[in-house]
Amino acid sequence: MPTDHTTSPTTTSSSGFQHEGRRYNHIAPDVEKWGIFKLHDRREAFVKELEEDSYQRLLETHGSDLNDLLSKALFSEQRRVKEEPWKVDPPKENRYWKRLAKMLATRSLDEDETTTADIAAKNILGKVVHRYADEIVGHFKIPTFKFARRFLTFFFGRLLNAADGRSFRSLFSKRILLEERLIVRGYVEQVRELSKRGTIVFVPTHFSNLDSILIGYAMDQVAGLPAVSFGAGLNLYNTGYTAYFMNRLGAYRVDRRKRNPIYMTTLKTMSKLIIQHGVPSLFFPGGTRSRSGALETKLKLGLLGTAVEAQRHNYQEGKDDKIFIVPVILSYPFVLEAQFLIEQHLKKEGQERYIKATDSFHSFRSILKFIWGVFSKGNTITIALGRPMDVLGNRVEVDGKSYSKNGSRVRTRDYFRDQFGKINKDYQRESEYTRMLGDHIVQRYHADGIVLPSHLVSYAAFGMLERTFPNNDLYALLRLPPEDYYFDRESLLHIVSQLRDHLLTLSENDGVKLSPTLHESPEEIIRSGIEALGNFHIDKPLRFDKSKRIVADSFAMLHYYHNRLSTYQLKRKVNWPVRLVRDERVEDAFFSHLEADDFTD
Repeated sequence: MPTDHTTSPTTTSSSGFQHEGRRYNHIAPDVEKWGIFKLHDRREAFVKELEEDSYQRLLETHGSDLNDLLSKALFSEQRRVKEEPWKVDPPKENRYWKRLAKMLATRSLDEDETTTADIAAKNILGKVVHRYADEIVGHFKIPTFKFARRFLTFFFGRLLNAADGRSFRSLFSKRILLEERLIVRGYVEQVRELSKRGTIVFVPTHFSNLDSILIGYAMDQVAGLPAVSFGAGLNLYNTGYTAYFMNRLGAYRVDRRKRNPIYMTTLKTMSKLIIQHGVPSLFFPGGTRSRSGALETKLKLGLLGTAVEAQRHNYQEGKDDKIFIVPVILSYPFVLEAQFLIEQHLKKEGQERYIKATDSFHSFRSILKFIWGVFSKGNTITIALGRPMDVLGNRVEVDGKSYSKNGSRVRTRDYFRDQFGKINKDYQRESEYTRMLGDHIVQRYHADGIVLPSHLVSYAAFGMLERTFPNNDLYALLRLPPEDYYFDRESLLHIVSQLRDHLLTLSENDGVKLSPTLHESPEEIIRSGIEALGNFHIDKPLRFDKSKRIVADSFAMLHYYHNRLSTYQLKRKVNWPVRLVRDERVEDAFFSHLEADDFTD
């Protein structure tokens, strides 16, 4: 195995958290030895395995009401085809679902014998599961993967070179500064070692549609880990170029239009089997992008539970293979879709009190502009690998052993035994383990997430706005005209200083991780944070005006970036100054009055 090397100094705390970025040699340079390749190399057999497991699970949970289960599923599919057709849908799909619905109705009405009718229902169930399984399982083609890797390396590397030189003249220079801009921090060494001992399941926060691309690329080319399997929305397969690559990079297809229990069971079984086969996996337990900009606090436990089930299955099979859960926390200096996301969030929460905007994310030009905006100003995107844990949420050390909160050794296998000491299936028990796991993941999101200057300055500034207008609710605050106000610089410095000190204390107690800039002066934190926030958005959350005053173009955008720290509950610890947000209109009227009186008194 190649020896690890670093392209920059690395600082590691006693807990194992690496505070600076590092680029690693790959732990498994031969792609044909990766789990994701081996799985898709026998795709037909795997689809069959997925069908059988899903079918048995459905019989186990719905065996007594198959007709009702099928009737609802077939009805929902006919409605989906009629109301939400996509290009990627199979031809004559409506006819297919109508035929199955007619078959079910005929058998249910005409069959005199219950046994024969039951066989017919099971036959129809098998057809539906087969259709779903074949749709969900993707492909992994080594040539396509290597091309995508080379293309992204070229694209990011040359873009970074140009950004560093501030012109496109440097696009074709040989310097590659990737690891200086796309930084992987956290428990990287430990995750690399654990990936040799068991199966890694990455569970990231979700802020942008770029998350999957950036995480997948960074894990491969920066952290040196094998490719992961992840779910990709079926809508991404609607366009030619995107569909071509998504069909060949190991992603499994997820159709969010389908919500019936047969499809959801097949999808969850897919996730479970991938993990059972030792393939590194990635899914977003928050379910979708954070619309508010806050760290997730409530996770959707469906896919998360598949990791628990896979671990129990491994033990039932007599295997010692452990599954390791690794939280991943992304820290963007600013988010491409921020305006759309916050307005969607406010529309949902405030109903008629807020107007929804149009999401223009899918513009390739906007993606290029975003990436250029990040890197050309010296910004970085930080991906933090959180502290690994087992499927119960216990801390895992580099040797793969689990330890409880009080430091005692935990044998995960024992948690899946019945009263007679036998490893057994108990969905209710596993559901409770999944809930515990979700709580621990949320805790590590907060403990291992990297706080950036843009997060801190936004949090302080919006807090000043709230304190200035204590009788206004959120929507009243957002209706204020931003052009009439500016933030008192001395007060902002004072508040940022207090917040930074509280974050430092929290960091010392394993409650959060901080960007290196947060160890600098409050003046530098504010300058750096405002500069980052002003790089991309037209309506800037914060900026310096011509008079060097700190102003906002959009209080909604400021609210979005403020929310990144909202779950830490820091405002209660601030000693708020008297002068916070100042009104230009009042000051203009005051000075105009002085001029009119001509100081005669």
